[in-house]
Amino acid sequence: MDPCPFIRLTINNLALKAPQAAKTSSSVVHPSSSTCFCKIKLKNFPPQTAAVPYIPLEATQFPEIQTLAATFHLSSSDVARLSSRSIFASKPCLKIFIYTGRAGAACGVNSGRPLAEVSVPLDLAGAQGKQCVFHNGWITVGKGAGKESSFHLNVKAEPDPRFVFQFEGEPECSPQVVQIQGSIRQPVFTCKFSCRNTGDRTMRSRSLPPETSVPRSWLNSFGSERERPGKERKGWSITVHDLSGSPVAMASIVTPFVASPGSDRVSRSNPGSWLILRPGDGTWKPWGRLEAWRERGGATDGLGYRFELIPDGSSGAGIVLTESSISSHRGGKFSIELGSSPTAGSVSRTRRRSGGSSGGTSPASSPRGGSGDYGYGLWLGSGYKGFVMSASVEGEGKCSKPCVEVSVQHVSCMEDAAAYVALSAAIDLSMDACRLFNQRMRKELCSESLG
Repeated sequence: MDPCPFIRLTINNLALKAPQAAKTSSSVVHPSSSTCFCKIKLKNFPPQTAAVPYIPLEATQFPEIQTLAATFHLSSSDVARLSSRSIFASKPCLKIFIYTGRAGAACGVNSGRPLAEVSVPLDLAGAQGKQCVFHNGWITVGKGAGKESSFHLNVKAEPDPRFVFQFEGEPECSPQVVQIQGSIRQPVFTCKFSCRNTGDRTMRSRSLPPETSVPRSWLNSFGSERERPGKERKGWSITVHDLSGSPVAMASIVTPFVASPGSDRVSRSNPGSWLILRPGDGTWKPWGRLEAWRERGGATDGLGYRFELIPDGSSGAGIVLTESSISSHRGGKFSIELGSSPTAGSVSRTRRRSGGSSGGTSPASSPRGGSGDYGYGLWLGSGYKGFVMSASVEGEGKCSKPCVEVSVQHVSCMEDAAAYVALSAAIDLSMDACRLFNQRMRKELCSESLG
């Protein structure tokens, strides 16, 4: 497999050193409003907002500033668009607008008072083969009370090659998955979606053999097949096969998506969950757990999610790698980037599992072993920070053909890549699983036990 070139542009170590002044001055930071933030903008990308630590100019000791403020992921086409030169286009620049006050908006009006603007020129073409530091240090941003204010930042770009995969159809339609490298689209996996009828415990699928079901011990350890009257969605699974037909990854609902009492939505307090499984030692072993729910808030609802890694396929506490939400209307991206979130890499405090064993019932079509470390190597105890993977997710009612990007550092064999493909299918299907129960489901997702 050949990766696609990407660049990871990071903005780190922000700080503002400015004089304090009385309320009458408008060009400095006031003692009573020393909270600062900035908006970071790069052409053709959504702006990002970050807090800026404030350091009084009179301070003799500075705190350590080692935080990641923003990250932009650039493909080759992004770099080409930004670097294109014409009489109307200047050299690409990163622009940072600094404000005093708190980030946010009240009554439709942005809060915060403009303080300064910083522009950092970027030579992105040179960053495709090596790390480039565009700025590291202090920049003078203005004067107040006769003294200069300074803004500290670190802007760097580094190569971040990735494998890129795309589903050629919606996951519930059992599509083929291709790897993309430039203009080349090469088939690498096939997917088989199934609905399990919990009444007769059989698998209903367009092409998946019934013997490749999830071992019952894993269902007991990580979820529940509880029978509940009323509104629920359960029994879904999707198996990823290599081109020889061997199963190399699976995602299966282990906790039903159930409407909370008196409503038509899956609540955060009672989410549904998927188990992501990988082959090992002739059986399926759990690799990760994805929880999803219907997020309520603002003008539009969202799909809330949490993904945790299951170390060594154990039944103990998982390690939360990402927790966020995606707009149910517009869609968005599911992503795992370590070091960019306070929850990433933390041990889950919500549960400790018991029961189950690593010797679950082996499917008749025994899955093959993978890379040996089952994808945990760079995550556990290594202090790895950076991009892991992302997957596109369309909004409700839209045709979804997820595009999956995976860092080369997390793929050592095809089975590694297949696990991320299965996870991407699960988050995409969760958009349907968390659909309001008063809305009609598409026929591919319906069975006798589905809402």
